[in-house]
Amino acid sequence: MGTSFSSLKFVSTAWLGENLHNPAVRIVDGSWHLPPTGRNAAAEYAAAHIPGAVFVNIDVLADTTSGLPHMLPSDAMMSNSIGALGIANDDTIIVYDQTGLFSAPRVAWMLKIYGAKDVRLLEGGLPRWQREMRPVTTDVPAPLPARFTASLDPSVVADAARVAAALADASQQVVDARPAARFAGDAPEPRPGVRAGHMPGSLNLPFDALISDGALKSADEIKAAMVTAGIDAEKPVITSCGSGVSAAIIALALEKAGSEVSAIYDGSWAEWGSRTDLPLGTGPAKAR
Repeated sequence: MGTSFSSLKFVSTAWLGENLHNPAVRIVDGSWHLPPTGRNAAAEYAAAHIPGAVFVNIDVLADTTSGLPHMLPSDAMMSNSIGALGIANDDTIIVYDQTGLFSAPRVAWMLKIYGAKDVRLLEGGLPRWQREMRPVTTDVPAPLPARFTASLDPSVVADAARVAAALADASQQVVDARPAARFAGDAPEPRPGVRAGHMPGSLNLPFDALISDGALKSADEIKAAMVTAGIDAEKPVITSCGSGVSAAIIALALEKAGSEVSAIYDGSWAEWGSRTDLPLGTGPAKAR
């Protein structure tokens, strides 16, 4: 099945503008910001969002008992939370974020792997929408509850043991979306108690190298970035990052370029880097 990104499409701001009042369309602001930015996604949603959009907070819609940031929630929590936002499995769901293309792929992936049938991303996100002088509002919708039946597909979610096994037998590539300096261990991690460096044997494909103006670059540009990163286009990939957010961006990009992404490592470096029983690598990625 893969991570389901191969069936996830983008829509234009023009398309969404024409479908703002389509009763079959649900709009989700899936914004989340890295802690060092100092930005508050919920506050920014309250100040300006696309009319009709509901807000999904991945720090709240999460397994908060895990000790790790925004780990995937239980089926029951997902069912109750998404249903309460007026979203059903068969709705057309448009996800955007306040950065352009950052956390929206993570939220779209969550919706897909729990059973949403038709999830799409807004190309350019809120920045493009606002740049085009399209409407925003402070009005928070009060949707009628809907029935969302969540059933997680566990095959598309990797844990540390699965990642370690893939690295050990080289059956799959593990590709890290963090910036090169963090991957190499030259820059500190933003979360306390997390080591600097990477999983030995993993490869580095910084997510921002794949984005232009809130949209993915072309398939050819993504393929070129993969070559530079040493990624074998014919070999399956598990994606990782700091906490499972930008891993979804590179999963989306790799599948656009025709590669197979088997899973996203939900715990990502927030888990691996905090566990002293797991090996640590530093410096640039080494060819295998």
